[in-house]
Amino acid sequence: MTGEDRPSITARRLASREDEEWCARLMSTSDPWRAIGRDYDASLSVIRDPTAEVHIAEEGGSRVGFISLSLVGLLNGYIRSIAVAPSHRDRGIGSQLIAIAEARIFEGSPNAFLCVTSFNTRARSLYERLGYRYVGELSDFMVRGASELLYRKTRGPWSEFTRASTATADPSRRSG
Repeated sequence: MTGEDRPSITARRLASREDEEWCARLMSTSDPWRAIGRDYDASLSVIRDPTAEVHIAEEGGSRVGFISLSLVGLLNGYIRSIAVAPSHRDRGIGSQLIAIAEARIFEGSPNAFLCVTSFNTRARSLYERLGYRYVGELSDFMVRGASELLYRKTRGPWSEFTRASTATADPSRRSG
């Protein structure tokens, strides 16, 4: 899909109980979460986690997807969950959501992390195409017989990271 064919989405922070419920419904009715047994209540708990930062993607005023981030702890810059509504898949929305997440993550960390279930080959291909590199495996982590594969995209080591270097490295982040 070319950039000209891509839908233009906007993103906003999760803002209401209705947003939370929409995200939980989407997650609980979609793979890989369905395959690993995450039901509506568990999905709602993930969305409502106070340490999560959730961004809703909209196209034409309708919700079409979301991405959830963790910007605290050891894996500061962790993409926790991403989902796109079935009617909007294969249109570049997932890639746009990841770009939005990366912009937010790279404000405060040189690294973006995510896990993908080993059987989710389409998602693995997407992440690799976007520059994520496999760094490790967590066997039987979510469900017996499958692994969570840890991926990382980096701008460099923590020892060289400063917020000022991030702003100057990316011209779109400069003020003025």
